[in-house]
Amino acid sequence: MTADRPQGNFLESIFRQLERCSETPVLQEICEGQAVAVTGSELLGLVGRVRLFLQGSGLKKGDRCALLAHNGIRWVAMDLAIMAEGLIVVPLYPRQAAAELVAMIQDCSPSLVVYGDARLRGGIEQNGYGAVRGLLLDDVFGDGRSEVNVSPGTAYTAEGDPVTIIYTSGTSGEAKGVVLNLGNVGHMLGCTSGRLDLLMDGKQGQERVFHYLPFCFAGSWIMLLTCLLRGSLLTLNTDLTKLTGDMRTANAQYFLNVPALLERMRKAVDEQLWKTGGFALAVYSRAKAAWVRQQEKQARMVDGLWLGLAHAIVFPTIRKKMTGQSLKALICGSAPLTLETQLFFNMLGIRVLQVYGLTETTAICTMDDPRQVEPGRVGPAIGGVEMKLGEDGEILVRGPNIFPGYWNRPQQTAQGLREGWFHTGDQGEVNAAGNWRVIGRIKNLIILGSGHNIAPEPIEDKILQQLPGAPQVVLVGNGRGYLAAIVTGIATQEQVQAAVDTVNSMLPHYKQIRAFHVYPEPFSIENGLLTANGKLKRDAIAARLRVEIEDLYLATQTA
Repeated sequence: MTADRPQGNFLESIFRQLERCSETPVLQEICEGQAVAVTGSELLGLVGRVRLFLQGSGLKKGDRCALLAHNGIRWVAMDLAIMAEGLIVVPLYPRQAAAELVAMIQDCSPSLVVYGDARLRGGIEQNGYGAVRGLLLDDVFGDGRSEVNVSPGTAYTAEGDPVTIIYTSGTSGEAKGVVLNLGNVGHMLGCTSGRLDLLMDGKQGQERVFHYLPFCFAGSWIMLLTCLLRGSLLTLNTDLTKLTGDMRTANAQYFLNVPALLERMRKAVDEQLWKTGGFALAVYSRAKAAWVRQQEKQARMVDGLWLGLAHAIVFPTIRKKMTGQSLKALICGSAPLTLETQLFFNMLGIRVLQVYGLTETTAICTMDDPRQVEPGRVGPAIGGVEMKLGEDGEILVRGPNIFPGYWNRPQQTAQGLREGWFHTGDQGEVNAAGNWRVIGRIKNLIILGSGHNIAPEPIEDKILQQLPGAPQVVLVGNGRGYLAAIVTGIATQEQVQAAVDTVNSMLPHYKQIRAFHVYPEPFSIENGLLTANGKLKRDAIAARLRVEIEDLYLATQTA
């Protein structure tokens, strides 16, 4: 289906597309195995109902409205209605600790907080925040009638009008509210839709897209708006425990992912085939080995036979069980994907397209061009966006996708935006073809006592590849004489030592790990050691495990 490109106001473009799809399902939830869908006109009716409610609530343009709820059709209607009324939507993550959510709510001072259910509202109120009017989605939508005729026009008039405040993860401190405006989002939707046109290669008919990532994350939200703009059928997962089955039900042509899920899918394939055994395992194992040799330019004459057999009788079954029969590509963002995992999916005949960006860049700076993907890299800069390397290899970005600033934080805004360039804090590199690679975070660099600067992420990824049962690996060693590692989960000392020995054999002496500690409790959002989107809170981890880390160095000094 042809997208209506955003012309000034992306919301009006979305509303026009919904009018064109008046009798066509555009959004559906899977609940208890059943799909509940709304057509374009029904979604507009829900948006109209919310707009009438907001118009009677005494809110004025520029007021903030916080939305704390899980993904769903009503979340989408709330989001569109809040923005259409000229209010600023503040989406919040339901799984985040209540104390952190309270801090965000206090920071943005909303005039209204809308909760998905009573439990979410209770968690906020029990943590000392009840000063602002709080309502449930049920209160807003009333008796559930969907047909309400409200003009699909919007209150926005200028490109600089703020439409949302999205709170960043806060890996090393308090989360900051990123303000995104009408122009930021409109430009980004034009870029994402254009890249999807290349992926779909002129194919006609309504696209099918699957979605499971929380809408309160910038990249997830941009995907939602892009699908609405394109008139796609977007299928929402509402229960992560049923993710695999819902993927097959959606039979999507593409969907957005995080590396953690693709890593789990890869490991699940290996485990399932190992349990199954027999001829399928024999072909799969030999084909995998052949594929690796091909990538290393060491192919043997027999390799083509095993790969041919696998493509004929094993790989199609794996693809069908994973994602259905219609998949054209997996799109992956939020963190660097390991080269090994991207190549694994390529081996199965599944393209993985990478995206790189931050909330401050309206979620995206680079996107793989589907016609020319370079595994291990995150693609070229999107249209209208400039990127370059600054001091210490830091990625700098400027363009219409760059946010105007942090909410009520002028000093931090000035630190991040300098001379027109946004300083991402990411260390990267770019090749002659213009394809970028992200190495790690500048602030995560470990500087040993010897003066060597080490990006921990690539080494951590290598160890994780050797330890399938370990959820996380964190390197430490700032100012110390050598690197040490914290490994979470149930791995044994022997397993970790074997993994460390394997990785050390590939590294120069100053990057080798000399000690490690196995910490049985995985880091999580709930225990405060992961951010809302699953990134390591390295400072918090170092503080929580201060004694264990000290012991790693004391043990060596006294040996």
